[in-house]
This record gives sequence, structure tokens and C-alpha cells, in this order.
Amino acid sequence: MADKQVFIDEMKKGYSFKGDSVQLGAAMLDGEVIAEAPILLPLRTLNRHGLIAGATGTGKTKTLQTISELLSDASIPVLLMDVKGDLSGIAAAGTVNDKLTERYQKLQLTYEPTAYPVELLSLTGREGVRLRATVSEFGPVLLSKILGLNDTQGGVVALIFKYCDDNKMPLLNLQDFVKVLQYIGDEGKGDIEKLYGKISTTSTGTILRKVIELQQQGADLFFGERSFEVDDLMRMSEDGRGMISILRVTDLQDKPKLFSTFMLQMLAELYASSPEEGDMDKPKLVMFIDEAHLIFQEASAELLKQIETVVKLIRSKGIGIFFCTQNPMDVPAPVLAQLGLKVQHALRAFTAADRKVIKQTADNYPETKFYKTDDLITQLGIGEALITMLNEKGIPTPLAHVMLCSPKSRMDILTPAEIASINNKSRLVAKYQQDVDSRSAYEILTEKLNTAAELAEETKPVPKTVKEEPSTFEKVANNSVVKSIARTAGNTIVRSLLGALGITGRRKGSKTSWF
Repeated sequence: MADKQVFIDEMKKGYSFKGDSVQLGAAMLDGEVIAEAPILLPLRTLNRHGLIAGATGTGKTKTLQTISELLSDASIPVLLMDVKGDLSGIAAAGTVNDKLTERYQKLQLTYEPTAYPVELLSLTGREGVRLRATVSEFGPVLLSKILGLNDTQGGVVALIFKYCDDNKMPLLNLQDFVKVLQYIGDEGKGDIEKLYGKISTTSTGTILRKVIELQQQGADLFFGERSFEVDDLMRMSEDGRGMISILRVTDLQDKPKLFSTFMLQMLAELYASSPEEGDMDKPKLVMFIDEAHLIFQEASAELLKQIETVVKLIRSKGIGIFFCTQNPMDVPAPVLAQLGLKVQHALRAFTAADRKVIKQTADNYPETKFYKTDDLITQLGIGEALITMLNEKGIPTPLAHVMLCSPKSRMDILTPAEIASINNKSRLVAKYQQDVDSRSAYEILTEKLNTAAELAEETKPVPKTVKEEPSTFEKVANNSVVKSIARTAGNTIVRSLLGALGITGRRKGSKTSWF
């Protein structure tokens, strides 16, 4: 059995920080909770990102909920990606029960049921603030990466953006982009090639198929106006607590490309719109991405590289990102290397592959004389975790087996009536719910093509009338000889008829005969 006092001294030394901290729980040794060894989380290091991992049912989502509450109490806004739909209860106060009472007695802390200020967000706008972005805001590079295009195809996308910028044609939604793509491959191909060079029909066809694939995953709901302003994520409640924005994306579990599209755009927008902050006493915003494997699922190498770049650079903007997933190996190694805080809940060892993952996970943690890490990972109880983080100097803290605090808010979902009540009080719902149909590339090109078609119709030369070939009868009737014969015969008939009637051919008092 390890020396308890040595353990306490090492934990206190490792988890004592300058500046403000919040308590995650208390360290454990040989199954006993050591309340004298609190595990603190320094606020100034939260922009160094983090990982919360563990098998299903081990309590990782509740850990995410607890940390969000602690940050809100510290006046730090939080954005939660709620993929499973079980985080909305943070807006309602929790309920005391025997298990909670026992846990907080061991931690020597007080449990106070608390409701937190929440804003519900949605990509569809059905039950919350609607989040949208325009195609122009994505830009050609990001859109090309989302579509998985090669360099040649990406060049065509860049050409489309350039053409639209030069001709003041906003790209607001995918309908605009598709219209321009069709135009440069058909009616406008000649004009475009004079200005920008040759365009491959194969490339435009491939890009169109990729866009249609994205549309089939529901991307049309996301692209458009009014664009969401990321500053609305960094708000405080009336009582000074950080606002917790919960993006409910339960319908995106089977649409990994759309989820990746949204996440990458959100990260890129946060990075682009936030000024450099340097070292701050606490972050401006902390984002938690539940079921993070959905971001990396089916992601191309280029997309993964983009995510890695954003994660590396966004910390200087005072923004922290936490990935929550079942297996730490779900997160690519380059991204995993950027995560300062690691909260590891229990993993299960059912197969040889599982045991290999556990061994790899254990090897990623600091060495410790107090635990046998690879064995302990499979023995952790619900609400317990192995924790290590970076201190202010960037040095990892000692590995600690921790009994975590429980959420003070409801550990269940809100009722439909409670959701409606939150949305009815939200000023952001009204701000973003209304559709805006601005004049964009689709309308401009449609009018241009219609005008060109009308002009072509007006200037179309009148075709010469084709004279029909006269019939045999007409040819005979028009012959001069025949006409002469007809006149002579006609005169003879008329004379005979008038003579028979007793009418003379002379005028009265005239010597001239009529005929």
C-alpha cells in the first residue's frame, strides 16, 4: 500500500495553480476517496483543449455536463454539441438522491441543485435558434476540402468564387453554387474561358455530383441566410454566469459529412472572427464536441489536416475545444497530441484488440508509482476517471485516479414544454428564425439567361417566304395564248346571249357598236 501522506503531498503539489481554478473532484488511492487531495482545473489552461473518453455508461457525458456547469459559474460561455440529445437537462435543477448525497459526503462538498442559463440551437430551426452560413463564408478552400476535391477541381471552385466576386453575384446557398457551376459548363463557358482559361467538363461534372451528395445529407438546411454570428455564443446571463449554448444535432448521427461540414465551418468562423488574445486568465469560449468520432468518420486526409490546423491555432484566440468520445484512438494522433487535459473513464477489454487499445492508452499517460494504469483503466467505477492535464508551464500533472463531482443540474432531458418555454424567452430565436431571400447568383444568372433568350428571339431574322410551285391548272390559266383564246370565246358567248335577248349592241345616238 502506497504511503497516503506522500500521495496527498504529490497531488497537492501537482494540482496547485496560480489564478482561478475549479474543482473536478478528489483523488483516490487504493479505492479510497482522499478529500484532502482535491483535483483542480486551472481556468487559464482551458484553451489548451482536452479529451473526455470512456466506454458507454461510464459517465463521460455527465463529466462533460459537470465541467460545463463549473465554467458557467466562472463566467465562461460554453458551446455543447449534443449528438445524443441528453444534455438539455442542464437548464433545469437536479434532484437530490442517496447516491449523490453519499458521493458529496466522500468529497466533503455540498450538493446544491442548480439550473443553468441555456440557449438551444438547431441546424433545422425546429426547436431552437437556427444556425446557418452562406457558401461565400465557407470560401473556396474550405468548400473544396469538404467536397473532397483534387487540386484541379479545387481550382474550378476557386474560379467560381472569383467569377462571382468580380460580377457581384453572392453565393448564399448551394442552389447558387450549382447554378453558377452549370452556367460555366454550358451557356457561359465561352465567356468564362476567355477571362479565366479552359475549364474541364469532367471537373464540373465531378464537382456537381459531390455537391448533390452533400445536398442528399441535408446540407441545404445549413447553407443560406441569415448567417449565425459567433459573437452570440460568447454571452453572459443576467446574473453574470456564462451562457451555455446547446446545439442539438441528434439527426446528424447518420450524416457524418454534414456534421463534419458544420463543425469545420464553426471552428473556421470562430478562428477567423476572433482577435488574437495571447495568454488569458480564462478563455472566452469553451466548446465540447460529444461523440467526436463523427467528425473524423469518413473524413479525408485534407479535412483532417484542416481540423488539426484549426485546433493548433485557435488556442491563441482564447478558445478551448474538448472532444468527447468512447475510444481515445477515435481522435487522430496529430489532434490528440494537442489536447492538454485528458479525462479517461473506464474502457472494456473484451477482445485482443480492446486490450491493445488499453495498453496504448495507458502508455500515453505519465508514469506513476501509485497506480498500475493499464489494469486500473478497466476497473474504474461510474463517475470515476484517470486525469492528467498541463500546468501553466505546459508540464503534465501527476496521473490521478479521481472521483468526480456530479452535475448539479438535471441528469435527464427537458420536456417539450420546457424546451418551448426556453425558446419563447429567447431573443435569438426571433433573430435567426426568419428566412432571408436576398438577390444572389441564382436570380442574377437566371435573369441574365432569360434576357439573352428574349433578345435572341427579337433579333432572329425573318425567314424568306418560299413560293409554292404553281399547279398545272394555274400554269395553263396564266399562259398568254390561253388568256387570248379565253377572251375571244367569252366575247362570242356574250354577244350570242345578248342577241338572243333582243338587245342590240349599239348605244342610242351612237354609231359605235359595243362589240
